[in-house]
Amino acid sequence: MKLLLTLIIMASPFLAASCNDNQTAPPSKPTFVFVHGTFADDYAWHLIKPKLEQAGYNVVAFNLPAHGTDQTPVSQANFDLYVNTVVSKINAISGKVVLLGHSMGGFVVTQVAEKIPSKIEKLVYLCAFLPKSGQTLYELASSDSESLIGPNLHPEENGLVASLPPNILVQVFAVDASEGIQKIAAKTRPEPLAVFQAKASLTDANFGKIPKYYIKTLKDQGVGPALQQRMIDGYPGKIAKVYTMDTSHSPYWAKPDELVKILKEIN
Repeated sequence: MKLLLTLIIMASPFLAASCNDNQTAPPSKPTFVFVHGTFADDYAWHLIKPKLEQAGYNVVAFNLPAHGTDQTPVSQANFDLYVNTVVSKINAISGKVVLLGHSMGGFVVTQVAEKIPSKIEKLVYLCAFLPKSGQTLYELASSDSESLIGPNLHPEENGLVASLPPNILVQVFAVDASEGIQKIAAKTRPEPLAVFQAKASLTDANFGKIPKYYIKTLKDQGVGPALQQRMIDGYPGKIAKVYTMDTSHSPYWAKPDELVKILKEIN
């Protein structure tokens, strides 16, 4: 009996190792980093962030400089500061991330990916600006005949920022959202304008090698569907998959469950 117990004890580590060899740990889910767009802040993600977190994803969302509760003076809110802010957030995260940009945020995440490609697993453009190297946000936005933003901008503070009338903010960002969200959207802070003049500087070796996904919104009056399609067409064969949503410019408010489903499929 004593001999049998000794043999069992000696064999147990090997039995455990054998069992472990047949079991593989489930892959960890990626971290999403969300970058909001113009006339927005981290409130944009308040419906989809908890849904993704409940599904086991890590989600990092924050305000760009001079947006939401961020107190950066608008005179300092430029493209380089936006990019460096996002880079700092990502560098504080272990491993690679899935980086998503909405609207103007697409311009920002594009340059972030060029700067730190080794940290970006995938890029997701949510009805977002997808520039070619050398293009400016102003160049892309001014070619958009379907957008209500450009024709309704009111420059303020010596041209440092611009505002939109409350009814236009609702029409663009929250026409298909709840009444409560519409009231919040109508009170958004004026938008810093310096970012619109910055040029994207991209290379195939960095930005070019990262898998890209585009979520196109079919009723968009912020970044029109035609412009979205032109930007997609500007990268023939380079977009891994294009999704479509039958919403206005804020699908995270209009159809959060559908958007979460798409993001889960991408990852």
